[in-house]
Amino acid sequence: MKLLTIGEFARQARLSAKALRLYDELGLLRPAKVDQWSGYRYYAPSQLERARLVAWLRRIGLPLAQIGAVIESSPAEAAAAVTAFLRVAEADLAERQRLAQFLISYLSEGATAMPEPLSPQPRPLLDASPAGTTLTVRYAAASDAGLVRERNQDAASAGPRVLAVADGFGPGGEQASAAAVNALLHLDAPGHPDAPGHPDAPGHPDAPGHLDAETAPASLLNLLSEAVAAAGASVRSIAQSAPELGGSGSTLTAALLSGSRLALVHIGDSRAYLFRDGGLFQVSHDHSVTQAMVDAGRLTPEEAVSHPQRSLLLRALGVSAALLRAAGMTEEQAREADKPELSLLEARPGDRYLLCSDGLTAVLPAAVIRRELAARAEPAEVVQRLITLANEAGGPDNIACALADIEAGS
Repeated sequence: MKLLTIGEFARQARLSAKALRLYDELGLLRPAKVDQWSGYRYYAPSQLERARLVAWLRRIGLPLAQIGAVIESSPAEAAAAVTAFLRVAEADLAERQRLAQFLISYLSEGATAMPEPLSPQPRPLLDASPAGTTLTVRYAAASDAGLVRERNQDAASAGPRVLAVADGFGPGGEQASAAAVNALLHLDAPGHPDAPGHPDAPGHPDAPGHLDAETAPASLLNLLSEAVAAAGASVRSIAQSAPELGGSGSTLTAALLSGSRLALVHIGDSRAYLFRDGGLFQVSHDHSVTQAMVDAGRLTPEEAVSHPQRSLLLRALGVSAALLRAAGMTEEQAREADKPELSLLEARPGDRYLLCSDGLTAVLPAAVIRRELAARAEPAEVVQRLITLANEAGGPDNIACALADIEAGS
């Protein structure tokens, strides 16, 4: 069979040679032959269909890290994965549309800047769920020291509104992770004025400036943002309280649920996953050196797992910008060192949200996590099963998990 040069193959596949080289590096599309002297790549005509499939999946926005699993699956499994991705994308678009409507309404009143905290009175948003639909939550959380570490510096919490996981580091890592999680727990207390649903909380029907449907998106994000700012202050105070605690800090990944809206905050390399319609989606983005290298195409996700710098963070609560500069990070990276990411998701009945520390994801492949979530056991059973599997895989690090099942209420 005659092989095609990379240039000819690129033309027929309607891809660039640069894209083909990237797909080769990531293991998505290996050349049929590589010249041992020149390194020139050659492809078989039979590889055109796979190349086009990769290109189509990229065109719909499927992350490169997920494409490999899709193209290696059976046709039925691949179709289910694409369907699940589409539904997540549709939910994200719907939430963007609601936020855009909110901003249009706010800005149309002539304001040029948004107050902080944000508490405007826009026109009511469209209901996110059918009339009469209510959601209930089943949840569980646990952490474990693992089999190697002497101390458990991970913390996890789960409640009807708040899920949180934190991974502490440094000499005061235990205190840092506990402080990060504890700073959010007041949002889960029905009697607390900041908790969604409290009469004094923004968005409640009895509160000034309420919205008709759930807590306003901006108000929900503000509640979470303020709580995370308090968490960061608590972690910094621990690191500054004694010379021997210097260099302490923590990751934090947390979710706040109000009605069908789920606000997510994330800083560090703990993760948030959504299991929906049989598909598993990572809805957070690691703030780590290796993830930055993956994003730049310098590492594959598989290589990142065993990379010697896999534990180095670009962002975390308590991280010093000066220390990052001293470690060789760019000025931009140093400025972003303590800034979390905030986002909104649309929760649906049947969703499972898993928050976990890297003690789980470093040893359990995504396929194993997906399998355990698909089993539909009770949240407490799933959490304990994941921890057990991580320990059976060596348990080299602390492990923390928080899981929430979203169900339709009666």
